[in-house]
Amino acid sequence: MRLKDFLPFFFCLAMTIALSATARAETLSLVGFGDSLMAGYQLPPEDAFPARLEKALKDKGLDITIANAGVSGDTTSGGLARIDWSVPDGTKGVILELGANDALRGIPPEETAKNLEAMILRLKERGIAVLLAGMMAPPNMGADYGARFNSIYSDLAREHNLVFYPFFLDGVVTKSGLQLEDGMHPNGDGIAIMVERFLPTAEQFVGSLQKGE
Repeated sequence: MRLKDFLPFFFCLAMTIALSATARAETLSLVGFGDSLMAGYQLPPEDAFPARLEKALKDKGLDITIANAGVSGDTTSGGLARIDWSVPDGTKGVILELGANDALRGIPPEETAKNLEAMILRLKERGIAVLLAGMMAPPNMGADYGARFNSIYSDLAREHNLVFYPFFLDGVVTKSGLQLEDGMHPNGDGIAIMVERFLPTAEQFVGSLQKGE
């Protein structure tokens, strides 16, 4: 058989290899969607949680970007109102962190749960996976409110089969050296602790996206 008879085969093979390489090289796009804890209140943009987490994942060899869609003061109702336009097409996954301001305002936990579930469903309808970051109510809200609020996140994660991180402020809350002067928001050192503790869950989430789960 002459060489020219093999050319179509070699061309198809080369195209297949090229397309496979392109697919493997595609950057994974995530969005950090939340309130001031996600936005990086009073911090430089490079010290906000999404930027620091992106760097930590890249240091692990992952080709990834994490856009910061945090809005200071946002409640779950505010998040629900902007979820469609704040998360662009092409996003593969969202780190959903909202609810702290609901608890501070004493919003009924049932309303918070309803808003969070609506956001989860809207994202899933668009084929966007969700990593749910939990929050806990301040102790001054009382035991009954705390019990109703704190269970929201684990219940939703279980019901919708989500990757789940139980408490976004784990390792930082009540530790003055890791907080700003307001005693509520993490400083740069606090963000570093949050990212360190969050990283294994983020890697699990990215792994599930890469497998198409």
